[in-house]
Amino acid sequence: MQCEICNAELQPGDLACRECGAPILQNVEGFENSTSIQRLLRKIVVDNFKNTPVNSRSLTALLRDYLTDYKPECRLLIYTIESGVLKNMLSEENKDIAVMRARSFLISECFISEMAAEFVLVCLTYMLKWPYKIRVIEERPAEPVVTVTKDSNGSDTAVNVPELVLRPVDAVRFRLSKNIVISKEYTKIEGFCFDKHKLVRTVKLPPTVMEIGEYAFSGCKHLRLIELPESMKVIRQGAFSQCTELEKITIPNGVIEIEDNTFLCCEALEIVEIPSSVSSIGVQAFSGCEKLKKLYLPDSIKFIDENAFLLCPELTIRCYENSYTHRYCIDNNIKFETVPFGKDLRAEF
Repeated sequence: MQCEICNAELQPGDLACRECGAPILQNVEGFENSTSIQRLLRKIVVDNFKNTPVNSRSLTALLRDYLTDYKPECRLLIYTIESGVLKNMLSEENKDIAVMRARSFLISECFISEMAAEFVLVCLTYMLKWPYKIRVIEERPAEPVVTVTKDSNGSDTAVNVPELVLRPVDAVRFRLSKNIVISKEYTKIEGFCFDKHKLVRTVKLPPTVMEIGEYAFSGCKHLRLIELPESMKVIRQGAFSQCTELEKITIPNGVIEIEDNTFLCCEALEIVEIPSSVSSIGVQAFSGCEKLKKLYLPDSIKFIDENAFLLCPELTIRCYENSYTHRYCIDNNIKFETVPFGKDLRAEF
């Protein structure tokens, strides 16, 4: 197999040519003309946007001229581009995040199927020369999740619970909701599921949820309260970034990492309860939390990124004497209060 642009040999699994960087043509199930359309889109860019950025309005006009033999696909591309998907992709610095957000936008805002969304993404990324791997969409049997409950005698009992993922396509029904209650059967909130839901104020998750995906609630500007269940084990990066009205959150015991950008630019965030299970805090995890005044960081913390608390002018960290966190505060010029080992971090002395 050779690259369409420079004819270099391609290796199995390559997403882009190792010589020229051009992405690989991909077929999309249900869209038999997908590779031909990708070639035409790339030709549009080469012929018309050599020295200027790709412009959505000009592109849609050109599509009508170049895709005369592919009218259904042309209509789909024009509809989604005019809805803003290309503009949004180009405005995001991180290409991986741009693509994930675009997929969520296509499903929840443009109301198209997952396979149609894959077709649009494959076409636009090839046109822009962005490497992209098509997402395989298939129905899979539910995988059992082992949870531990108490029996009538107070003993631990293992119970298999079928895994059920809440996806962006499922979250569409909450688009106009202010107060969201997720039904009890879901075990995972998929990445970008509620990304930029503008009306949501409160979210209640069921006791079965164990994972929140990356950027799942990012950009929910009016989200003020979310209840995280004790079952929660994983909160992925950026999950609550840019939730500018979120004031308080309690991280359940069992979560071991506060990943990169988790609370980035949560400007109203004042209270964060961090359990003793947390061992690391990632890049810009709390950056831009302007109202965050005090954090109680347990001795379990063994890593904090140097930029975790950028632009937190009011912050004071309370930690144990001579702990990793104590040394971190000194090295990074962060205000701190120390407590002797064995004492309660929250006790006043």
